[in-house]
Amino acid sequence: MTQARVRAVYMRGGTSRCLVFHERDLPPAGVERDYILLAALGSPDPYGRQLDGLGGGISSLSKACIIGPSNHPAADVDYTFAQVEVSKPQVDYTGNCGNCSSAVGPFAIEERLVQPQDGETLVRIHNTNTKKLIVARVPVAGSEPAVHGDFELPGVAGTGARIALDFIEPGGAGTGRLLPTGKPRDVIDGLEASLVDASVPMVFVRAHDLGIIGTETPQAIDGDKALSARLEKIRVAASHLMGIPGSAATPKIAVVTAPTEYTALDGSRVAPEQTDVVGRAISMANCHRAFPLTSSMCLAVAARIEGTLVHECSTAEPGSDVRLGHPSGVLPLDAAVTRQVGDYVAERVTVYRTARRLMEGYVRIP
Repeated sequence: MTQARVRAVYMRGGTSRCLVFHERDLPPAGVERDYILLAALGSPDPYGRQLDGLGGGISSLSKACIIGPSNHPAADVDYTFAQVEVSKPQVDYTGNCGNCSSAVGPFAIEERLVQPQDGETLVRIHNTNTKKLIVARVPVAGSEPAVHGDFELPGVAGTGARIALDFIEPGGAGTGRLLPTGKPRDVIDGLEASLVDASVPMVFVRAHDLGIIGTETPQAIDGDKALSARLEKIRVAASHLMGIPGSAATPKIAVVTAPTEYTALDGSRVAPEQTDVVGRAISMANCHRAFPLTSSMCLAVAARIEGTLVHECSTAEPGSDVRLGHPSGVLPLDAAVTRQVGDYVAERVTVYRTARRLMEGYVRIP
């Protein structure tokens, strides 16, 4: 059997890696496109390694981005995110990936979908998954996205050029409402939970309600099968309360606790005064080694909403960053949330990432 060639770029975006395609190089959305993405990343793989593709065996390394010109009046490019399951023949389009979003601007500039401006180039992105706008401020040198810089991103070795991402009006990305049930707290499986939808629908539960501290390593959380099963039960029940079909990718669930000392994955000590809230996020049935960026943005918004469990745990002052302690370190997020006629409105979340093109050429598809 021969193999087809499909042009692709392999990129790191934030703490994720992804295959990036021009929309014009893929079939329309449907079975054939999904087959290409599955084969390119090596799914399904019952051994969990994606050895026969370019995926890395975990959710943060099994992603694809599809980019093309946009008809949206406020955007330069359309961007569709695809989460590829590792062990199942399934491609999920129900949410966006904030980390992969940071690769879209550099890709658009390098491929001349957007003309570069030395210093900083604005790339206006329309995410088709959530129907939301993202403005990427990409540092540019010599008409190419800058790579070298002094910005250190926890979870990524070394430093790089800082990309600022403004996620505009992220509320209701999956459900149409910032608080899908209209309340800051609900009770699910006997536990209090906060259901919030900003950039991605999220379920937040207290760590101590589950009998854990909240600073456990991802390996320890994944190794606790009873805990994993209960979190999945809560997550599935929450999807019904949110009024969304639910999938392996959305909603996501996270456990939160007040600032507590812990040791990051690189062995460094994170002191309580370095964080405003500590969390552990589950993505595609595994505890994330950092914290999914869209989930982080939702957490930052939730921290600004009185009555949520995140607000209860958070020590962040109004107008200051929300500093999230996660397994790989500390992530600051700037969330602008206002109250209008009794309802909360998420106006913007700003985050900082780095990104880099790793390889370009063709993926081979049997």
